[in-house]
Amino acid sequence: MSYGTFQVPRAKNEVVKSYAPGSAERKELQAALREARAEERDVPMYIGGQEVRTGNKVRMSPPHDHGHTLGHFHQGDASHVKAAIEAALKARANWAAMAWEQRAAIFLKAADLIAGPYRARLNAATMLGQSKNAYQAEIDSACEFIDFLRFNVQFMTEIYAHQPESSDGIWNRMEHRPLEGFVFALTPFNFTAIAGNLPTSAAMMGNVTVWKPANTQVYSANVLMEVFREAGVPDGVINLVFVDGPTAGDVIFNHPDFAGIHFTGSTGVFQNIWKTIGNNIHKYKTYPRIVGETGGKDFVMAHPSADVKALSTALARGAFEFQGQKCSAASRAYVPASIWPQVKEYLTADIASMKMGPTEDFTNFINAVIDEKAFDKITSYITQAKQDGVEIIAGGNFDKSKGYFIEPTVILSPRPDYITMCEEIFGPVLTIYVYEDARFEETLDLVDSTSVYALTGSIFSQDRYAIELATRRLENAAGNFYINDKPTGAVVGQQPFGGARASGTNDKAGSMQNLLRWVSARTIKETYVPAKDYRYPFLGED
Repeated sequence: MSYGTFQVPRAKNEVVKSYAPGSAERKELQAALREARAEERDVPMYIGGQEVRTGNKVRMSPPHDHGHTLGHFHQGDASHVKAAIEAALKARANWAAMAWEQRAAIFLKAADLIAGPYRARLNAATMLGQSKNAYQAEIDSACEFIDFLRFNVQFMTEIYAHQPESSDGIWNRMEHRPLEGFVFALTPFNFTAIAGNLPTSAAMMGNVTVWKPANTQVYSANVLMEVFREAGVPDGVINLVFVDGPTAGDVIFNHPDFAGIHFTGSTGVFQNIWKTIGNNIHKYKTYPRIVGETGGKDFVMAHPSADVKALSTALARGAFEFQGQKCSAASRAYVPASIWPQVKEYLTADIASMKMGPTEDFTNFINAVIDEKAFDKITSYITQAKQDGVEIIAGGNFDKSKGYFIEPTVILSPRPDYITMCEEIFGPVLTIYVYEDARFEETLDLVDSTSVYALTGSIFSQDRYAIELATRRLENAAGNFYINDKPTGAVVGQQPFGGARASGTNDKAGSMQNLLRWVSARTIKETYVPAKDYRYPFLGED
C-alpha cells in the first residue's frame, strides 16, 4: 500500500449565476422546470442502498400551484427506521476505516455534480417543491450546498492536520474518530442546502447517518440522494427515510447506538428532543452529540444616522426574500422617528413593485409559503393585528385558492412588546417599532430583551460610536451580527452560521467548529525509551 500526505483543492465560494434574460443558465433552468412539471415522480426511501417503496403514497405539489401533482413519495413506518439504523451500523466499520482522502473525493465529486449536470435539476426541484424563485434556489440548492461540501472537505483536512506538540523522547498524536454509533439528521423544508449539509457533514467525518427530511422538502431531497449515489457514497452510509417525527423519534432515541443528532427546525421540537435524550441517557453507549439550529426573531436596529435607502432595501430583501421563510429573516425592526417617514416611503414603494406568483415566471419576486398549515399560522397574525386595530402600512391580504400566497406585510407596532414583535412568524410579515431618537440606548435594551431568540440581527448607522455601542450591547442577541447589511445571506466559509439562546447550540454550520462535533478524539502517546525504575532522582539522600 502506498502512502502520501494529500492536499485537497483549496475551497472557494461557488459563483452565483444571474439567470438574466437570454442567459444559457436561464434557458437550461426553464427547460428543467418544464420537464419536471411534465412528469409525476415516484420517490422511494433509500435504505442500505435499496430503493424502498411501501405503496403508502403521499402526494407532492408546488405550494404556488397546489392543484398540480409533482409526484408521490412512499411513506414509511417504524420498521423502516429500524432497517435504516441496521443498514447504517452494518456500513459503519468499512466507512469509518476508509482513508480520509477517499471520503473527501466522494464529496468533492458531489459538489462538482451539483455545480454541473445536476444544477438545473436541483434548482428546479427546489423552485417547484419549495416555491423558491430562481435566484433564491440558486443561492441555496446550488451555491450554498456546493460551498458546504467543498469547505467542509477543507475543514476536515485541517482538523486531521492539527496535532499536539511532542517533548523529547516521545511522540504525541491525535486521532479524530467518527462517533461510536449512528447520527440522526433531521432537516427542514426551507433550505435544500441545509437538508444536504446535515447528513453529509457528519458522514464526511466517517459517521453513518439516518436522514429524515421534512415532507415538504422530499421532492428536492430525492435529487440530493441521486447525487450522493452517483458521487459514490457507499450503501448504508446515508439512509433516507420518510416517516413522521414521533415514529422516528420513538425508535431512534431509544436505540443504544444513537450517537448524535444534527437538527434544524423549531425550538419546541428541539427542546422536546433534548428532553427525550436526557430521559433516555442511561440507554446509550455514549453521550450523544446534540447539535441544533432552531430559528429566530431577527432584528434590524437603525440609528438616526442610518443610510435611509440602504436600510429600506435591507428591510425589503431581509424580510421578504423567500417569503420570510428563513430562520435569519428580518422580522422586527426599530426605526428612529426622524428617518421613519423616508423609510416608510422607500419601503412601501419597493413592496408595491414586487410581483407575486408562481416560480416558473421569473419576474415574480414573491412566491408562495410552504403549505396550508404555514399559511394559516402566518395569516392568523395578520388577522389578529387587524382585529386589534394595529396599522398595516403594506400588504395584509392573502389567498390560498390557487397557491398559498400572502402579500408582503408590514405592521407598524404601537408598542415594542406587541405579539408580532416577539413571536417567530416565519413568513412575509415585518413589524416595525418607531422610537424617539433620544432613546437609542434604551431601544438597544428592548432589542436584547424582547425575544427569546438570538440568531441574527443588524445595526444600520454611519456613526461608528453607535455601531460600537450596539455591537457591544447586543453581543448575546445574535450569533450572526451584521453592520449596515440585512441579517440574511450568510456565506459558507465567510460567515459561519448559528445562534444561541432559543436559537440553538450555536455550532456554526459552515465552519470547522461544526465538524468537530462529529468526531471523538483519541490521544496517543508513544514513548521511545520508557523508564525501567520507579525511583525519581529527588528520592536520593543528601
